[in-house]
Amino acid sequence: MIPLLKKTINGGLRLLFTPLRLMRGNRKPRGAQPQHMEVPNHILLVAVRDALRKGYTATISVKGWSMRPFLEHLRDKVQLSSPDGAIVGDAVLAELSPGHFVLHRIIAIQPNDADHSRDAITLMGDGNIRGTEHCMRSDLCGIVTHYIYPHKTVPADDPGLQRRIRRWRRLLPIRRYLLAIYKANI
Repeated sequence: MIPLLKKTINGGLRLLFTPLRLMRGNRKPRGAQPQHMEVPNHILLVAVRDALRKGYTATISVKGWSMRPFLEHLRDKVQLSSPDGAIVGDAVLAELSPGHFVLHRIIAIQPNDADHSRDAITLMGDGNIRGTEHCMRSDLCGIVTHYIYPHKTVPADDPGLQRRIRRWRRLLPIRRYLLAIYKANI
């Protein structure tokens, strides 16, 4: 039998075998920053869409500036779940065309009495001053349930957050100027 521990000169014990993680070449130098791999949206969001359809939740990093001031590019994250029951004011992940996804807020819903999945949805980013997207309810992939900021997580149904969202939506006519001030101060 080979001893696993050996007594050192100063009396301590030393492991004779190198741990497997070091042998596999996964050793990181001291002080090394963790490496991040960026997956293109057209690949990642298809997997997220499929997971949400199976009943899972997903957390994704936000890319782009269209949801300013509530979400910042690569700083914030959102937790998504199935879009059942999405209403006006909710932020949703929608697939506008195959492989083209947006995370925007619902600003209008035109109901279709014959088929609920055919409701016409109008979307607009919080950071947009004009321009909307249109899709059907069946094109919604997920609804934002939590906004994840660097130092806190806020549920999407938080009353304070909902008040700020409603106020921001009413400020659309002067949003251009408010966003300019916001950008100058971040």
